Amino acid sequence: QVQLVESGGGLVQAGDSLRLSCAASGLTFRNYAMGWFRQAPRKEREFVAAISASAESTRYADSVKDRFTISRDNAKNTVYLQMNSLKPDDTAVYYCAADLRIGLPSLSPHVYNYWGRGTQVLVSS
Repeated sequence: QVQLVESGGGLVQAGDSLRLSCAASGLTFRNYAMGWFRQAPRKEREFVAAISASAESTRYADSVKDRFTISRDNAKNTVYLQMNSLKPDDTAVYYCAADLRIGLPSLSPHVYNYWGRGTQVLVSS
C-alpha cells in the first residue's frame, strides 16, 4: 500500500521559514518524480514545485521561485520543501504527490499517481 505522509507544517509569521517533509512508503521511490501542491480555502489546488526522479530537474511556480527549494533523498524515500521568506499568501494545505512518468516533472496535478493527506501551513502577517 502506497503512503505519502507530509509533516513540518505549522503557524509562522511572515518572513519565517519552514521545511516540509514527505515520507514515502510502498513504492519504489527513486522511480517517481515528486511534486508539492497547495490548496488555500476556496481556491483550487495549485502547483508549487516538482523534482524529477533523479533530482536532475526541478520546476517551480512563479509565486515561489527564489523562495522555495524542493529536494529529495532517495536513500530516505523523502522529498522536502524548504520554504523561506513566507508570506500570508502562502497559507494553505500543502500536499506531496508522486508521478511515475518519465521526463520533466509535471505541473499538472492530474498526472500524479499518489497523494498524501496534506499538512497545514499558516502564515500570519
